[in-house]
This record gives sequence, structure tokens and C-alpha cells, in this order.
Amino acid sequence: MKNVRALGRFLWFVWIVASGIVAVCPSFLPGGNRDRRAAWMQWMSRRLLRMLGCKVLVTGRIPVRGLVASNHLGYVDILVIGSVCPCVFVAKSDVHAWPVFGLLARLAGTVFVRRKAPADAARQVDALGPVLRGGHPLVLFPEGTSSGGESVLPFRSSLFQAAIAEDVKMIPAAIHYRVDPPFSVERDIALWGDMKLPFHLWNLLGIRSFEAVLAFGDPLAPGRDRKMACHQLQKAVEKIHMGIRPSGQNQKKN
Repeated sequence: MKNVRALGRFLWFVWIVASGIVAVCPSFLPGGNRDRRAAWMQWMSRRLLRMLGCKVLVTGRIPVRGLVASNHLGYVDILVIGSVCPCVFVAKSDVHAWPVFGLLARLAGTVFVRRKAPADAARQVDALGPVLRGGHPLVLFPEGTSSGGESVLPFRSSLFQAAIAEDVKMIPAAIHYRVDPPFSVERDIALWGDMKLPFHLWNLLGIRSFEAVLAFGDPLAPGRDRKMACHQLQKAVEKIHMGIRPSGQNQKKN
């Protein structure tokens, strides 16, 4: 039954991607409104989550601008956050070459950065400025990688300089999931470590349903020191994460 469900959803997934690409094409024509891509990302995220059987539960005030910093469990996080508000994401440069997901990220206006290129830090910060001035939240996963969701990994501070330069609020956020046994968040929802995307996606397509819990905290002033801003955001995200993920609770509430 699981494989039958996965096959049906895979065909649904193909239709969503194909129809979504057609829908976004006008945004790239001369004179096209590039801001439409943020709304397109929200529309696509909601369609894909519906296909996956994922229900999103949100707490806190949904941001309308500023820099959002969240923990990161995998590609489903992007759909969850993208479904609640039009926004622009920052992703590592590797995602640019991912099959299908890389194309969707490019169409959505994602800003790609090279995490292991300190010499490019100033250029990458400059690239975030226009987005922060553009009226949509900029979403950053400052851990620099994904995890199984047990804890929040140490943040990297370099890109927080963009919030300081533009003097915009920083919004801490945390995300976690609930799924019924025999599935688990760490093994079946999160994509981390040496997991392979195609196998992970096929397994995810076979899960009947799961819930995403997304919580936003109070906005923080950027201040003047990116390392201090990074420290404050890390603590805020850790506190929110602890509140939405009780110890040992991977399962979905009935």
C-alpha cells in the first residue's frame, strides 16, 4: 500500500512541477513582475504540502519583512515556511544543481551562497541587501546544514551582516514535525547526514500524513555586531525549538 501511495503521489508531484513551471514563465518575460515569484513559491508550497498530506500548525506572528532565521531539518522546511507567507530563501550553492528541486529554487528567486567561501562573504552579504529592501521576508538557515531535529546546531554568523547593513528586524523561528509510528521525524521526515534525496523523497511520498509545527518568536533588533546578533538569534531559536519539541516526542498527536 505504501508503494502504491508513493507512485500515485509521484505522478501528482510531476503534474504540480510541470504546471508550476508553466505558471511562473510570465515572470521572466520582459517587463514581468519578479515579485510574483515569491507569491508563486507560496502557491507551489501549499500544493506540494497538500500532495504530501502535511498539515502546518503555526504559532506566533507571521513575518511580512525582515530576516527570518530558523533551524533546518531538510527540504520540507522550505515548503512549510514558504506556505505561510511570500518569502525569499537563502540556500547553499549545492542546491542550485539538485534535480527538480534546484530548478524550483531558481524559479522562486532563491539566493545561492557558497558557505565555505569566506572570501566571498562581502559579495554574498551585498546580494542579500536588495531582497531585504524588497518587501518580503528573507529566510536563512544559519546552521549551514540540516539535522535530525534533536537539537539546534551552531549558527554561522557571516550573513547576519546583511540585517545590520539594512537595519531590519531579525525574526527567530523553529520548526519540527509530528508523525505516527512506525515512522519517525529523524528517519523519515528530516533529510540529513548521508541520506540520498531520491530514496528519501520516495519514502516520504509513501507516508499517509504528518504535521509540521512552525513557531515564530518576537523580532530582534540587529544591533551593530553580527556575532552578537548571531548569539542572540541562536538562543531565541533554541528556546522556541524546546517549546515545540518536547523531549522524546516524535509522534503526531491524535
